[in-house]
Amino acid sequence: MIHYQITPSDPHAHLFDVCMTLTSPASVQQLWLPSWLPGSYMVRDFAKNLIGLMATDAHGNLLNVKQLDKQTWEIDTECQPVKVQYQVYAWDLSVRTAFLDSRRGFFNGSSLFLAARGLEHKPHEVTIMPPSLLACDDWQLATTLKRTDGSEWGFGDFRADSYDELIDHPVEMGRFTHTSFEACGVRHDIVLTGRHHACLPRLCRDLKAICEYQIKLFKEPAPFDHYLFMTAVLDEGFGGLEHRQSTALMCGRDDLPKDEDGSVSKGYRTYLSLCSHEYFHNWNVKRIKPARFIPYELEAESYTRQLWAYEGITSYYDDLITFKSGRIDTDTYLTMLSELMTRVYRGSGRFKQSLKDSSFNAWTKFYKQDENAQNAIVSYYSKGALFALLLDLTLRQETLGKYSLDDLMRLLWQEHGQTGIGTGEHCHQRLASRLLGRDCSDLFTWLDNTDDLPLPSMLAKFGINMSLRASAGVHDHGGKGDGLKIGFGAKYKAEGVGVRIITVATGSPAMQAGLSAGDLLIAVDGLKANASLLSFLQQYQPGQQLELVWLRRDELMLGMLSVCEAQADTVVLTLTDENKAKAWLGDIAMK
Repeated sequence: MIHYQITPSDPHAHLFDVCMTLTSPASVQQLWLPSWLPGSYMVRDFAKNLIGLMATDAHGNLLNVKQLDKQTWEIDTECQPVKVQYQVYAWDLSVRTAFLDSRRGFFNGSSLFLAARGLEHKPHEVTIMPPSLLACDDWQLATTLKRTDGSEWGFGDFRADSYDELIDHPVEMGRFTHTSFEACGVRHDIVLTGRHHACLPRLCRDLKAICEYQIKLFKEPAPFDHYLFMTAVLDEGFGGLEHRQSTALMCGRDDLPKDEDGSVSKGYRTYLSLCSHEYFHNWNVKRIKPARFIPYELEAESYTRQLWAYEGITSYYDDLITFKSGRIDTDTYLTMLSELMTRVYRGSGRFKQSLKDSSFNAWTKFYKQDENAQNAIVSYYSKGALFALLLDLTLRQETLGKYSLDDLMRLLWQEHGQTGIGTGEHCHQRLASRLLGRDCSDLFTWLDNTDDLPLPSMLAKFGINMSLRASAGVHDHGGKGDGLKIGFGAKYKAEGVGVRIITVATGSPAMQAGLSAGDLLIAVDGLKANASLLSFLQQYQPGQQLELVWLRRDELMLGMLSVCEAQADTVVLTLTDENKAKAWLGDIAMK
């Protein structure tokens, strides 16, 4: 037996106590901790937060513990029961690791549970203790781990059939609001931790529609008998991570609905789309997954060129299902799609990195973006979603509406998700060719090159006009609107004196003038630079030269800015033919 006792021992110091008991260890037992967790493709070295690891035998005698590398330990047990104790520092306010203070606790098992090498396939038992701090005496606990003892929403005992299952059920604890709904006969719970004024009936109604749409898309029954949405409500926040029966989310307080019948705010539509995205992962990545991830190898990077399919296709469906389930109208959906496309069109990195390369290099490029990311890489989320759109529209057009991307996803579910057979690099192409009745290698070459996808002409066939305009400023993310006349080509934020340059686009007027990320721009044309820099530039005409003064570290620098027309890099999608649009968006496009 492998048993863990987890205690939120010191919320003020952000420490979990972990006691791991092995009744039948190897004579020399290795313990290891993952360096990354499924769904987040970056080495995070969770072991850096382990403190004071020690081991004792059944009589309380200290055993020799030898650390082999950054995340592996070896214990001489002589095949006798062993108790391993350590603490975990938990101060990462995200959905990926662990967090603990006097208001809330959260953890993914990959950051707390040491694995016993050779015993990962054995059952694992967990006892989660309540905090002893008086201020936390009313805490509750939420998780989809199998409960073996204790009341619902209480601390107690849990069980997992393997280590892989153990770390795929995050735990939320604290004071939270709970509500629930049924979708296709399956119980779905919602837990909101943090202060909020959310309208829970509205939230249940909207999530129920999204969940039922997805379950029916893949065909009933759902691949689980219970599901849990866990959301940490903050002043500002955004994030989500999928698990086999739950998702851990973060949102801003104003993102949640305040009334039952009000309009869908931008923040709320983003939250619904996030929930839709993580829920779609129940099929697309948790059960349909690359062969490279079966099983997950969590001690080092696991490379695959297929993330475009798992995150990209999911990113296409998240907004689309929010729309098709009736949560948003056609104009709102086209605005959201415009914003998604704009994120791709504003980065010159799309001309330098293919979707397959973006997937393969997620570990070092996408998840470790720096100030030059927009000039060097493309997102397999965003451009992957655009390829999914192209694939969907191609299937609909060439088969006269007989097949769509929905059919391809159902085939993936039947042949891979339900069988446990991982997908190879050409599985999606093979299934698309089957549906189209032709070799579609020409279509899938878009995954290997860096050209813009032929979406304007394809969208036109479905009654949607795609055009480009200039950006209207930092708060313009795409869709209808008026752009600025004069461009700059750098993102910045105001400081006490001047503006700090954050990123500079390749070939932009800002880069040609000599500005770089980190520079403090002090003056433009003899006047102090401030937050209104872009508006200030609109008074000039193309061709004029403006003197810039800035600091790079402690050096004063000068340069000349050539005033240029703003680049058309912002996407606008307009519905021009409702009848044609029905072939993609359905009858709901008429509403």
